[in-house]
Amino acid sequence: MFYLCISIFIPNTLEKETIYILAIESSCDDTSVAVLQNDTMLSNVVASQKIHEEYGGVVPELASRAHQQNIVPVTTQALARANIDKKQLSAIAFTRGPGLMGSLLVGTSFAKSLALALDIPLIEVNHMQAHILAHFIKTENMAPPAFPFIALTISGGHTQIVKVNDYFEMEILGQTLDDAVGEAFDKSAKILGLPYPGGPLIDKYAAKGNPNAFEFPKPKVKDLNFSFSGLKTSILYFIQKQTAQNPNFIQENLEDICASIQYTIINILMSKLKKAVKSTGINRIAIGGGVSANSGIRSALKDAENELGWTTYIPNFEFCTDNAGMIGIVGYYKFKSNQFTGQEISAKARYNLTS
Repeated sequence: MFYLCISIFIPNTLEKETIYILAIESSCDDTSVAVLQNDTMLSNVVASQKIHEEYGGVVPELASRAHQQNIVPVTTQALARANIDKKQLSAIAFTRGPGLMGSLLVGTSFAKSLALALDIPLIEVNHMQAHILAHFIKTENMAPPAFPFIALTISGGHTQIVKVNDYFEMEILGQTLDDAVGEAFDKSAKILGLPYPGGPLIDKYAAKGNPNAFEFPKPKVKDLNFSFSGLKTSILYFIQKQTAQNPNFIQENLEDICASIQYTIINILMSKLKKAVKSTGINRIAIGGGVSANSGIRSALKDAENELGWTTYIPNFEFCTDNAGMIGIVGYYKFKSNQFTGQEISAKARYNLTS
């Protein structure tokens, strides 16, 4: 079998063109397709998968099957909402990784097929890079950060502090050595008997609780790296001990427990961010990823603006969770810099941000 990859665009003409990017995101359990006109989003359709709630977490095989069912109707709906014919598209951007391999294969295969059928370029996107560059989607109430800035990417699978020098020049300053912050929230919620996904529920109950009611240990990790496995274990042992003495302990103290857990996690994140600002001299902080929707984290960043003089950039809620809009903005900037890929490209479950 032979593959053909042709880059036919001349970079110095791109600024004068209207670029239409169709973007596909399928890294986990959300099937999303967006259409962008240059850096403006025309549509961003997301099909979520409710079936995983029965199992307390994402089941990879079920996720990939659902992507197969959703990808065509979601694409059709995204094009219709954008009022764009597929023949007007300039390129197809898609999530290559990181993520669940089965889910990624569905989006990758569909993107390759569609680009081949339309005879337009194909653009591969790193999912975590997209969370960072989501800040550059043109919206009325969201201003993009100036370079360089510090990005905190927080999700179910990743926790990283990244120095962003340019759209495609990024340096990982620190990252989790084990579990991600999103997993810490969800596993803590599971320990408390809360349904999946539990992170948003901890945030909800924490709003009414006392953050100083219970104290949990903070891991001592060198430099700007993170660790959350020990925190999860300490929460488990704490709950086991308390419920042995009082079977109704969780029910009677749920709000205070959630507030204390969230307070501990936020302190860990903010402590590392403060170190990053001190070591780099950069006080522009942008957050991204599903956990950036957490109200406590958003509030802590706003407090840092007033107390520490930071400038913080917090994305709209629609750009926090997995969505194709963020894939499309990376596709737009890659299109402008002539960064296309060929049909030989394959999905990568593990895909380093700086590779």
